[in-house]
Amino acid sequence: MQSLAIIGSQWGDEGKGKITDLLGANCDVVVRYQGGNNAGHTIVVKNEKIVLHLIPSGILRSNCLSVIGHGVVFDPEAFKEELETISAAGIKVDHNRLKISANCTIITRYNQILDKARENFGTTKIGTTGKGIGPTYEDKASRKALKLKDLLNKDILAKTLKESIFEKKVLFEHLYNVECPPLEEEVDRLYQLGQIIKPYVCDTFSIIDKAASEGKKIMYEGAQGVLLDIDYGSYPFVTSSNTSYGGVYTGAGLPGKHLDEVLGITKAYTTRVGEGPFPTELTDDIGVQIQQIGLEFGATTGRRRRCGWIDLPLLKYSVKASNLTSIALTKVDVLSGLSELKVCYAYQYEGKQVDCAYQGIDLSKVEPMYMDLAPFNDDFSKNDFSKQLIDYITTIEKFIGIPIGILSYGAERDEIIFRKNYFN
Repeated sequence: MQSLAIIGSQWGDEGKGKITDLLGANCDVVVRYQGGNNAGHTIVVKNEKIVLHLIPSGILRSNCLSVIGHGVVFDPEAFKEELETISAAGIKVDHNRLKISANCTIITRYNQILDKARENFGTTKIGTTGKGIGPTYEDKASRKALKLKDLLNKDILAKTLKESIFEKKVLFEHLYNVECPPLEEEVDRLYQLGQIIKPYVCDTFSIIDKAASEGKKIMYEGAQGVLLDIDYGSYPFVTSSNTSYGGVYTGAGLPGKHLDEVLGITKAYTTRVGEGPFPTELTDDIGVQIQQIGLEFGATTGRRRRCGWIDLPLLKYSVKASNLTSIALTKVDVLSGLSELKVCYAYQYEGKQVDCAYQGIDLSKVEPMYMDLAPFNDDFSKNDFSKQLIDYITTIEKFIGIPIGILSYGAERDEIIFRKNYFN
């Protein structure tokens, strides 16, 4: 196996950071290809928690080259702070270990202000992080965006930014009634940040091309999950990028090659942050118990995650929408010891029973159908599982048609079982 993509198979927060970190021990390049610092990948190493938002999880492995691809929207201030944080934790980061695409689209303060103003102004709440992600992707699509390379030339930076904020100023002044920083102030801020980032800036496409042609092992690290994909997700309650495996090709590239493995990271239950339909959401004591045991708070915003039973129709859709070849089932320990255990195996929808949550289905109108399984009470101190846990794993595998290649039962690196070999 030469290439593998890490894809969240639910609404994000599935534990991708830990899996990327562990698989990074056996690969040469780790590439982030979409999203921005609205992501939060938490990795625990010897009881020390490290949260990464922009920098790929491979940075924790000395054998890995970490790459931020051109599909990422890049907040230079957030990058500077993250760089300082992980450097203080003793992780060496220099231009030999980290490369950033010169074509990353830049998140400006104007994008952040617009994002927050919209969320506070409208009657329909999307539940954005307020990091400016959506407005930045809008700038990119309308060809008004700043690119990272623009930060290295103050004249180009000033000219491009002036054109970019022309329409935004009208919205700020006449619709949202919010103040924004003067153009000169933002130009100076971004230019100074550009000088800090300059050593890392390069053409990452050619680096990935060279690595692929040399047979290097490449892992692509996604953020969020398939159900938040701008095209495949539960629109409009989605993010602004392609979180499915197609984002690899548009946001980073795999020249002349194809992905050998698409690993869907899947929580043993379902969570969701922000607004939007959630068929299996639990609002009873079991839901609270899962939330508390699983420490279900967002790594980026600290918001409480909504919790529910695993939703197999949604998972089956994610398998199809992102061509998943296997899954990593995470946080299985959270379900251990519960008084009951259920899986959603189908929906009642418009008088029919459906077992795959295709895009045409209105998730706010489905009635989940549950299968009761015998609860398990494993402590995971040994590799032999109870019959009840095996039944849970088998039920999922049979329904989605692909194997569970990894079983994760805690935050630490060693709290994991590999049932399939990757990067061998």
